[in-house]
Amino acid sequence: MDFMRKLSFLVFLLCMLISLKKENAETKKGSPTITLTSSDSASIPAAPSISRPSILSKKLDEVGNQGLLDSPRYDFYRETCPHAEATIRSRVRHLHEIRSDVPPALLRLVFHDCFIEVKFLAPSPLYNDIDLVCCCAHHLIEGCDASVLLDSTQGVVSEKESPPNETLKGFDLINTIKSELEEICPGIVSCSDILVLAARESVILAGGPFYPLQTGRRDSALSFPEVATFELPRPEDDLPKTIALFASRGFDEKETVSLLGAHSIGTFHCKFILNRLYNFDGTHNPDPTIDIQFLNLLRSRCNNSHASSLPPSSSPSLSPSSVDDSLSSSTKEPGMVMGNERQGSGFGTLYYRSLLQARGILYVDQQLTAGEETETWVKAYAADVSLFRRDFSLAMMKLSNLGVLTSPMGQVRINCSKVG
Repeated sequence: MDFMRKLSFLVFLLCMLISLKKENAETKKGSPTITLTSSDSASIPAAPSISRPSILSKKLDEVGNQGLLDSPRYDFYRETCPHAEATIRSRVRHLHEIRSDVPPALLRLVFHDCFIEVKFLAPSPLYNDIDLVCCCAHHLIEGCDASVLLDSTQGVVSEKESPPNETLKGFDLINTIKSELEEICPGIVSCSDILVLAARESVILAGGPFYPLQTGRRDSALSFPEVATFELPRPEDDLPKTIALFASRGFDEKETVSLLGAHSIGTFHCKFILNRLYNFDGTHNPDPTIDIQFLNLLRSRCNNSHASSLPPSSSPSLSPSSVDDSLSSSTKEPGMVMGNERQGSGFGTLYYRSLLQARGILYVDQQLTAGEETETWVKAYAADVSLFRRDFSLAMMKLSNLGVLTSPMGQVRINCSKVG
């Protein structure tokens, strides 16, 4: 995170230098009184100092005053909104008493937000290369920025509209929490902080571990549906693809295995595993890696009459707790409970033990036993719940810090579904 903060600052500094150069060119015709000072040349080689206050100096002052010091830290809202975290915690617990689907919904939501990473924007005819970098520098790296919460607007498509996100739930939960915080301390707590803190509380309610989180994130003003469509992992992915996707976000194989332990909770609809049960890889046969007794159990829950070949875009993304909450609709589709664990009964343990028995519901889960290193960690977590809880906590902390925006970049939305 320190490296990315420094990189963002250097890009910002470069943009200011170019802006200053352009302004010098414009003012040279009418105001030729340009001099070089020793202090300027020492800190910024060849950067001219004009007779009026330097734009660069003003911008650097803004950066210093607005938030280079406001990097994520523990208890970020201690002075500005001291009850923020307690309010989020109590509200999530209250909502969980009303809706049992709160933990998987929020956990899936934070994964879909943080896993979206945008490293650059394609050149536009409206900008030359350097103008594009300067105008959009704060969008070079994005991750946990609450972009998944934005609604579609005229000319802008929301990440919610991308196929992997069509079954996401929990937006109303975040809005409820945000509304309460706006009454207590308006315009202070970002939606991205609310999301990661609410997800942590969901993990605890599901029987998982507490993990410390820094706060001070800012919200994105942009949405990236194309990235969400093509870069979120999917339940039919094989092990090499899963490892490669997680590695692209900086997760090693141990962290990948521990993060997938969140599949201990939630419900997965039968339509997303029918091909594995009846027509694996177009063979008209089931996946041979499934335990035969477990295959019969799954088939008894997921009838072949509903089987069809699903196009890739119909598949949900792989995320911790890929729950489809439409089971609450009037027409309930059959589904399988992930991990078959009661909340609080050893979060993660049974999930890994099931994989060792060839009883993983999703192909991508069972594939964790197909690699030497990943299988080693599956065995380790199946045998030692304390080890899993520690590693899962560390992985969630890392996930929650991917591509964080900090002041003066980004914004604090008043309404989490709309740009401020």
